Amino acid sequence: MNSLTKALKRAKFGANRCSFATISAQKQQERRKKVREWHILRYGTLDELVYRDDSKKPQIKEANEVMIKVNAASVNPIDVAMIRGYGSNFLNLTRKLVNNTEFPLVVGRDFVGEVVQKGMNVPEREARVGQQVWGVMPVHKQGCHRDFIVLNKNYLTEKPSNLPDTDVTGFLYAGMTAWSGIYVSGNLGGPFGIAGSGGGKGKKVLVLGASGGVGSIATQILLAEGANVTVTCSSDALPFVQSLGNIPNIVDYKSPHYEQDLKSMGTFDLVLDCAGKGPDHAKDLPCPFYTYVTFSSPTLRNTDEMGLIAGNVKNLADLIKSNVEAIGAKKGIVKWAYFLPAPQGLTYLRKLVNEGRLSSVTTAIFPFEKADLAYKRVEERHLRGKVVLDFTGKTIEPQLTDFYFKENASEVENENQKQ
Repeated sequence: MNSLTKALKRAKFGANRCSFATISAQKQQERRKKVREWHILRYGTLDELVYRDDSKKPQIKEANEVMIKVNAASVNPIDVAMIRGYGSNFLNLTRKLVNNTEFPLVVGRDFVGEVVQKGMNVPEREARVGQQVWGVMPVHKQGCHRDFIVLNKNYLTEKPSNLPDTDVTGFLYAGMTAWSGIYVSGNLGGPFGIAGSGGGKGKKVLVLGASGGVGSIATQILLAEGANVTVTCSSDALPFVQSLGNIPNIVDYKSPHYEQDLKSMGTFDLVLDCAGKGPDHAKDLPCPFYTYVTFSSPTLRNTDEMGLIAGNVKNLADLIKSNVEAIGAKKGIVKWAYFLPAPQGLTYLRKLVNEGRLSSVTTAIFPFEKADLAYKRVEERHLRGKVVLDFTGKTIEPQLTDFYFKENASEVENENQKQ
């Protein structure tokens, strides 16, 4: 009887150990599913940012979706604006249409990473497990400032092969915005941006604000397409702008001769407002033009302030007013441009990067765990180049790139003298 009791106790102990091992394995597996992310639980200042390292891994829900392990992502002014609540009325409507929740809200619009899983309707030629890709997140979707993301296959493509991830990711959001303004709104390649490339040879194009993220990439795209480019910037941004390529005309907007200089250049085929001037500035430009495209439209601001219906009525009225005033001042037509996550734009930018016609403008790299500092740097405004997050752990502390020191040598020297 004693030996039977002992045998039963040993069996029970073994079962407990097996059960414990199973639970431990389950916990480890569950832990591996957790991901790091930065999110907000309500709109407000950057103090609302929350860092977590135990969030749930997203899941593929549709056959045309792809899961990406993010290696790098950039921080853009739109991220800071969305944290403050910019566009919340319109974006929440679109989120509800696709069953997405508002909070917790993860921002981040562009990324570089590795394909780790894909749906059944994603062919190998479009994405394969282990492939290095870059892509963009639509603004109504959860963002990419997290370890793993899931998105439609149309929003990514193979990444350029000749640059590190922290350089490559700096192109995308600003690049897709610039591409949209040039080709979709500006019609440089034909009506409605159907071509999505070409069409610039010999065209006279003015870029207002060439030292910013969108302006610097727009300038490089136009130079690559053979346009006759004129840009504006401040004198202290001159080294940065000159590094973008062989620009025929650079005008200092702080110069007392600024208006006369632009007026003397005749009529421009296209004006790109990358300086935040807005649609009303078109009538005040000292030079005539055929098309004026601004990236600072009042679209989301109007819907935020007035609601969706009244806001969109106001949008139409504002666009008509801007055109009437511009045409009345003997200028051209006024259009608005937006970030547009189109697959042909991704392919086009990749081609330019691989050909060496689009150069990195990354000026600062932050470790992912210190993304809050990166957001604050972007919030400072008047930023040159791009701020990037490194997810891989290779960047321990925030660092300025060689590109930054090259293009800001005088400012760096002044700072060193102060110290």
